[in-house]
Amino acid sequence: MGKDKLRRFQENLGFPNIFQPEAITILHDPHPMRGKWKEHFGNDNPITLELGCGKGEYTIGLARMYPDRNFIGVDIKGARIWRGAKTAVEEGLHNVAFLRSRIDFITRFFAETEADQIWLTFSDPHIGNEKGQRRLSSSLFIDRYRQFMPPGALVHLKTDSTLLYDWTMETLPESKCKVLVHSDDIYGEFFKSLDEEWQQVLGIRTFYEQRWLKEGLKIKYIRWQI
Repeated sequence: MGKDKLRRFQENLGFPNIFQPEAITILHDPHPMRGKWKEHFGNDNPITLELGCGKGEYTIGLARMYPDRNFIGVDIKGARIWRGAKTAVEEGLHNVAFLRSRIDFITRFFAETEADQIWLTFSDPHIGNEKGQRRLSSSLFIDRYRQFMPPGALVHLKTDSTLLYDWTMETLPESKCKVLVHSDDIYGEFFKSLDEEWQQVLGIRTFYEQRWLKEGLKIKYIRWQI
């Protein structure tokens, strides 16, 4: 392990906005923060999750735009969430937290109706997973989201993957989800049709998005209700 990663892991231990549970405890018991996130934030504002948040660009970007909402980025890579957590501390963003965990255990961290929006930003399309159940927009994961989100809650998917976009569009009806908005090229004519607020929201660009755009890939977006 490189010295830079070790330094970041050590810094993570001192950040007040990072939660790093031991995996073995999550296998058997809910995390102590389950049902208590609003106590951590010190308000009753709604909570948005970014699952597979990487460096937390969307978590940070949305937190800047919406100070009256709370945002939690979730990722298993501690060296990645270090960047988002550090930025939040430096900017005094008190509506931001990060959780280091596999998404498979997400129901261990959130109680019924505790979150009301989810962002899936450039999730792994799991190309070799033919049934697609490892994908974060699969019926398996949607059933998990329903355990801690109210009916009609919103899920957003932003991806460069045509496979993931097409597959999600095909399978959402099977999960009894209502597609509200979708585009297979958000920076084309679709972007011009958006109001200024949504241009800013969808214009937040992650590290991976900037990389894919440079390679000439089109970015897709779906918004649905669960």
